[in-house]
Amino acid sequence: MSLLPITLCGDKILRKKTSLVTDIDDKTIGIIADMFETMRNANGVGLAANQIGLNKQIFVVDVSPVEGYEKYKPIAMINPKIISKSDDTNSVEEGCLSIPELRAEVIRPKSVFVSFFDVDMKEHTIEAEELFARVIQHEYDHLQGILFIDYFDDDMKKRYKKHLEKIRKRKLDIDYPISSSTDYYLIK
Repeated sequence: MSLLPITLCGDKILRKKTSLVTDIDDKTIGIIADMFETMRNANGVGLAANQIGLNKQIFVVDVSPVEGYEKYKPIAMINPKIISKSDDTNSVEEGCLSIPELRAEVIRPKSVFVSFFDVDMKEHTIEAEELFARVIQHEYDHLQGILFIDYFDDDMKKRYKKHLEKIRKRKLDIDYPISSSTDYYLIK
C-alpha cells in the first residue's frame, strides 16, 4: 500500500461527475486499499476517488475512530446511489481533505438509504444515520462534482474566499501528500 496525493479545491477533477466502475480488477482493489491508507494518514473519515485523481465512482468510509462509532466497519462503496433521504436534517460542522483547515456547518438529512457495490461487485442497500450518513452524503457529493463549500451562503463564500485561494495556490502547510497541479489526474 502507498500514500496517494490528495487533490485540492481548484483541481478540475473535483468538479467533474465521475464515471461508473464497470469492472473490478486487482489494480482497482489495490487503489481502494491505498485510498484507505491515504485517508487514515490524513486523519479523514472518508475519501472519494476523484480526491486522489481517479475518475471513478468509488469512495471509502471509516468512522470507527470517532467516539460512539467504534463498531462501524470500514467500507468501500462502488457506484453508490442515494435512494432516499430523511426529511429530518441537522447542521453539523464538516471539513474536507481537499479543503484543508476549513470547517463549517452544513445542513444535511440525518439518514439516507444508499445502494452500492462492494469489491466483489455484489450489490448492497443499507440505511445510514447521523455521522455515517453525513460522511456518505459528503463523499457521494464528491462523485457528483459537488464540494461542501457549495452549501455556503454568499456571506460564508466571501468570508472564506482568501482561504480558498490559498488552497488553490497551494500556499498552506499541509501535513499529507497533495497533488502538485490543478490539472492533476492519477488515472484516467
